[in-house]
Amino acid sequence: MILLRSATLACCLVLQLATVAPRLGPAPRTAIRPAAESTPSQPSAAEQPTTAQPSPQAYSLPPDKLARAIALSRIRNRLHLVDALWGLGVLWLLLITRAAAGLAAWAERLLRRRWLQGLLFFAVFLVIIALAGMPLDAFAHHVSRSYGISVQGWGGWLGDQAKALGLSVIIGAPIMLLFNWIVRRWPRRYWLGAWVVTLPLLVFSDFASPLLEPIFNKYEPLAEHHAALVTELEKVVARTGTEIPPDRMLLMKASLKSNGLNAYVSGLGATKRIVVWDTTAGRIPDDEILFIFGHESGHYVLNHIPKGLALTAFFLFFIYWACAGAAAWLARIFGARWRLVPQEDGAENTTALLSGTALSSRAGFVVLLFVLSVASVVLEPVSNTFSRHFEHQADVYGQEAIHGIVADPQKTAVASFNALGEAWLEDPNPSPFIEFWTYSHPSTQTRATFALHYDPWANGGHGEFFDK
Repeated sequence: MILLRSATLACCLVLQLATVAPRLGPAPRTAIRPAAESTPSQPSAAEQPTTAQPSPQAYSLPPDKLARAIALSRIRNRLHLVDALWGLGVLWLLLITRAAAGLAAWAERLLRRRWLQGLLFFAVFLVIIALAGMPLDAFAHHVSRSYGISVQGWGGWLGDQAKALGLSVIIGAPIMLLFNWIVRRWPRRYWLGAWVVTLPLLVFSDFASPLLEPIFNKYEPLAEHHAALVTELEKVVARTGTEIPPDRMLLMKASLKSNGLNAYVSGLGATKRIVVWDTTAGRIPDDEILFIFGHESGHYVLNHIPKGLALTAFFLFFIYWACAGAAAWLARIFGARWRLVPQEDGAENTTALLSGTALSSRAGFVVLLFVLSVASVVLEPVSNTFSRHFEHQADVYGQEAIHGIVADPQKTAVASFNALGEAWLEDPNPSPFIEFWTYSHPSTQTRATFALHYDPWANGGHGEFFDK
């Protein structure tokens, strides 16, 4: 969560349609896999003969696991809310206590060059934000260990947090300095310049993410341990045209930290690759891994990444414009109290506050971050609505991609959702409001139910994305 929080701040809290980061919250909100407890694999509902009868749920849990899943879901939901409010509260406290202004003054006294002052300010700022979030992060890890989600010890966990913080400072501080310079260089139209710079940063983050993943996890060639699975994956690659060679199919040593199930595709162009967790390969049938890979391939083949970037660019244009106006209003109302500009400037201080140029100061930039944070919380259901649409399309694509490769695409897809849901203790019946607000994926129940009844090949038909 430190990496997610710091990276969000470092990129001016860009509202992305999907975010990848290890969290307590379930993966139907962030990836194809949920993030909850994993236990020894047991026969899923889909491994039994399935029919179109409406009475049995497509995804269900044994009574003991159902009780734990419901309890864990409540913890996740509360933590999600507290995490969002706490993030806003920390930024607000930095402003009302004048800590942000004090930090800026300290950096100016310590260093002479403005750009070095900025780097120091934002580096310390990111450390403060990370440390402020540590109690919630530690509680999330405690819950993960209690429910069997994580097997990582506290020493290893603290090491990962330190690595994430180091990356956020090394990468985030210069990025924040760049955005701060844009605000100072174009005080009245800075939001437009920030919008232009944000777009290539989004593309670069997708490209570079696989290059950073080895810092946190160990990877080995998948063919060294599961040659048969690689052969099967190549069939799906050929059918989908994703062009991922065997040397970019990797096995991640997830068992060092987690009991969870997962397989995914990451990267763009030369960095695109397949990753299968070692807790997944050999634990669930290869057919189910093929479906998960087919789902992930759908995001690429259906151009969800460029579509998501286009939607993000469209909405960010108006979000940055609106947030610039809101931040200027806050600066006019509270700027003197928060000391966004030095008090000794007298009349110039008032002019800066009224003109909005106070936002170009270091403390003023924190006002912008606060407003963007509020926007990210308020607009979360909007981005999740688009994301759920893309994820449903990927589910359809994944089921069609394995048609003719596995014996029964319906049964395989339902079994995959049951295995994932049971491993991560996904609540079979989440609150519709919670699903609407916080889920970036449809609920596991919704996805499994659709998969159970999706059979376009009946009576000689064909799928939505494949002719046969």
